[in-house]
Amino acid sequence: MNCLIVTKSELRKLYLQKRLSLSDEEYGSYNLQISDLFFSNFVIASKDIIHSYIPIEKNKEPNTWLIINRIKMDYPAAHISIPRVKNNQLENLYFEESDVLKINSWDILEPTQGEITPNNKIDLVLIPLLAFDKAGNRVGYGKGFYDQFLKECSPTCKRVGLSFFEPTERIDDINQYDVKLTHCISPERVYTF
Repeated sequence: MNCLIVTKSELRKLYLQKRLSLSDEEYGSYNLQISDLFFSNFVIASKDIIHSYIPIEKNKEPNTWLIINRIKMDYPAAHISIPRVKNNQLENLYFEESDVLKINSWDILEPTQGEITPNNKIDLVLIPLLAFDKAGNRVGYGKGFYDQFLKECSPTCKRVGLSFFEPTERIDDINQYDVKLTHCISPERVYTF
């Protein structure tokens, strides 16, 4: 990795291209490794509320369905919450098996209805990202939806990024609106910040 590439916009372009270059075999293998590391490193307690993004398939985002489906099967008392964009921010809804998902204008599946999840009650958030650095800063798609949402979560909420790649050394253009990760899972390991 070239240490000169440290701005969000440069990292966004570079890591999106790296992700799209993954073979189907690499993509499948990395997703399984991330899912296995999640369950071997995070305890899901009864009644926990786990928020998860729904992956954008065309962007080869880490496949959170592996985690969502296993939580539903192995931890039936836990609750899953998923986002939809409303009024230019994330609105999070409890996710039930029967809920209908539709594709929004960004090609993201989101719920059409459901009970709203209070942000301050969420115990763990799985966060989409393109890149992250060794200090726990992340680069997303640049809309700021997750930074706004994470500021409304409890201080004890675990903020867990999922990445197919290891961290870059640093991101120089971090600002006061950016919310750091508490953890990030790559296929190789779990980082704690």
